[in-house]
Amino acid sequence: MELQRSVMMRLFLGFLLLSFAPISIRGRFVVEKNSLRVTSPDRIRGTHDSAIGNFGIPQYGGSMAGNVLYPKDNQKGCKEFSDFGISFQSKPGALPTFVLLDRGDCFFALKVWNAQKAGASAVLVADDMEEPLITMDSPEEDGSTAKYIENITIPSALIDKNFGEVLKKSIRSGDMVNVNLDWREAVPHPDDRVEYELWTNSNDECGVKCDMLMEFVKDFKGAAQILEKGGYTQFTPHYITWYCPEAFTLSKQCKSQCINHGRYCAPDPEQDFSTGYEGKDVVLENLRQLCVFKVANETKKPWVWWDYVTDFQIRCPMKEKKYNKDCAVAVIQSLGLDVKSVDKCMGDPSADSENRVLKEEQDAQVGKGTRGDVTILPTLVVNNRQYRGKLEKGAVLKAICSGFEETTEPAVCLSGDVETNECLDNNGGCWHDKSANLTACKDTFRGRVCECPLVDGVQFKGDGYTTCEASGPGRCKINNGGCWHDARNGHAYSACTDNGEVKCQCPPGFRGDGVKSCVDIDECKERKACQCSECSCKNTWGSYDCSCGGDLLYMRDHDTCISKSARETRSAWTAVWIILIGLSMAAGGAYLVYKYRLRSYMDSEIRAIMAQYMPLDSQGEVPNHVNENHT
Repeated sequence: MELQRSVMMRLFLGFLLLSFAPISIRGRFVVEKNSLRVTSPDRIRGTHDSAIGNFGIPQYGGSMAGNVLYPKDNQKGCKEFSDFGISFQSKPGALPTFVLLDRGDCFFALKVWNAQKAGASAVLVADDMEEPLITMDSPEEDGSTAKYIENITIPSALIDKNFGEVLKKSIRSGDMVNVNLDWREAVPHPDDRVEYELWTNSNDECGVKCDMLMEFVKDFKGAAQILEKGGYTQFTPHYITWYCPEAFTLSKQCKSQCINHGRYCAPDPEQDFSTGYEGKDVVLENLRQLCVFKVANETKKPWVWWDYVTDFQIRCPMKEKKYNKDCAVAVIQSLGLDVKSVDKCMGDPSADSENRVLKEEQDAQVGKGTRGDVTILPTLVVNNRQYRGKLEKGAVLKAICSGFEETTEPAVCLSGDVETNECLDNNGGCWHDKSANLTACKDTFRGRVCECPLVDGVQFKGDGYTTCEASGPGRCKINNGGCWHDARNGHAYSACTDNGEVKCQCPPGFRGDGVKSCVDIDECKERKACQCSECSCKNTWGSYDCSCGGDLLYMRDHDTCISKSARETRSAWTAVWIILIGLSMAAGGAYLVYKYRLRSYMDSEIRAIMAQYMPLDSQGEVPNHVNENHT
């Protein structure tokens, strides 16, 4: 309770009126760290802790290797390095540049921004005093700081003073200092589901950070709903409230900013108690959004919260005087939620008693386990670790995805939003087929991997680094399976066969490795064709032509020559035999028909005669064909 008392007292005294401002209070603040390992020179090799900066984009789930440089001028980085003619841009093929700067004289974020503009890939800030590591936070945003804070895209970390001196000494002595920043364990992954929570606020008139939060919620909604619907994550929204000291519950300030007799309060949106919306309006909407989540969760559709929050931002903004219950109810109804259930969850804001929902929120503010107290809004917590960095879709998605065990992450974690783009540089060192524009390089949020691709249902197989070969049915459709192929004079040949084998084999009439070349075989010279004495052989590309002199004709199947007259005589006799066989078959058929009809007629006559003298009980009268006039 000490946390809420301290915060509310500062709020009442007027020292803190912006609900998104960082708060310096007595609470348990946990510094989120990542591992920094020195790989060279050998005499300073080792692993050290570093505190992740609360701006920029940390490479959650991945790692980054680089070469550390300590500038000769502008060592605190408070001025633009271009003024000193300094560039940190890495040369092609070289390691990325990590710039080491000293703490002091300007904001942490400004140091990182200046280094980024000069080409740095990451920034290490050396502390200037002996103390436990702290989180480098961004300054309270105004028009000037917002311009660069939102554009910082490189990671940064604070290191302790002693370690910083070791790095500086080694660099000054001419050593090449290489380090590796590792974020792979920055977010734990205890099971196959990631649990994360967002501490937010419904107030949309609190400046740059409010705008940033609203933009993030709208951008992240799609990915959040995919993760939630697939059962990959469990999301919970939270809202910070404070309470008014008991001695001031009847004051104008507490009445305008609090509900339930001073138990749950929020700062005045306009910082003016005499006009516009009041703090209690914000508390009520915060409570409503919490209850929307609870009602949606009860209907097994917790992702509807994202729809409500984004729709409320668009349809019910404060600047249009629509931030009220009527507008909120319209949004709830449009999403198919039960308004009465939401109202029941909210309870009576005028009652002099605890509100169960808001009381749970105040209790949750206090840090537990590895998570510190929530003192900064907005705050994102992933698997009970506070997220540090820019509140931006790609960066947050990368942090959430790093909470999955490797190879168990859902498809959304392999989308373009979290790609590291390492494949853009020399295909990430992976196999690449320029002619077919195929590569084994795949960007993921953990970095690039070299895996042979699947193209149009055809799986390539290989190590992914030096070789990938199409295999299985249909492989010849993909760049001829990587085999030799050529076409001339209307004839096309390929060394690829769709028989399930991966190897390339030159077709008949060719000789070679089947991959780079297949050379036409001269069957005539090698006496593989036209071996009869009368034959004349002419080699063609991929085949051959045989001819015979005079009135002779060549028969390829028998590799021999026969005369045209013999062929004509043979053809004539063949025709005669076909006619004779046809006539024989016709005669035989006619005989069988005649015999069948005659036998049928004789049988009917015999039955008629016998019926006259020996009538059958089961047979009716049968017409007499012998003597039709007999009486």
